[in-house]
Amino acid sequence: MFYAKKIVSIQPQDRVLEIGPGSTPHRRADAFLELRFDSAQEQVAQRGGVTQAGHFAGRPVHYYDGGRFPFDDGQFDYVICSHVIEHVNSPADFLQEIFRVGTGRGYLEYPMITYEYLYNFSVHLHFIKFDAERKILRYLPKRETGMASFSPVSALFNKTLVDGWDELCAANHALFFEGFEYHQPFAIEKSADIEALCPPPSYVGPKKKIRKLVGQILNHTGL
Repeated sequence: MFYAKKIVSIQPQDRVLEIGPGSTPHRRADAFLELRFDSAQEQVAQRGGVTQAGHFAGRPVHYYDGGRFPFDDGQFDYVICSHVIEHVNSPADFLQEIFRVGTGRGYLEYPMITYEYLYNFSVHLHFIKFDAERKILRYLPKRETGMASFSPVSALFNKTLVDGWDELCAANHALFFEGFEYHQPFAIEKSADIEALCPPPSYVGPKKKIRKLVGQILNHTGL
């Protein structure tokens, strides 16, 4: 989760569900929902290569097969879902389940199309982008685009990220990841409009002087 500080509206009495906590369960979650993986290898792949399991401190972990969540309608007041929706087969059905078991309040976070075009993790099935003005979450399955033809390039960039070359993402979170709190259910639609799935150009600003200076030093020393 890159924007944990955006989660600000959870009330003391709220029942909180976190979906797909991975290795970093949220401290405020009362219960967790995990996919039942076929193997430990698949589980690590879905976590982006992270092998460490989460520490749930005795809080219940529920498992499901990727379909209907094992909870009653409105069982939770707030639902946290970080870096999961890009993995599921049907974002629309998945979001419907989030709204069914919750009260329409929660937090959603995911990588954006910019991140996917660079690194193209195979377990990420969709491009995702929220239209805050229209209150619509848009998605486009990657298999319906020309991404596959660039696989040698994205595989190379993917290796740089795995090997720790994460300066680009670390310095520009807003350009690669999006997270937002919501307070009522919103619409979701499939979209083939690549431009609508991109972050706005305003997200690309001048490099901060201190980062520019540090970069120049590192480049000069060859580190």
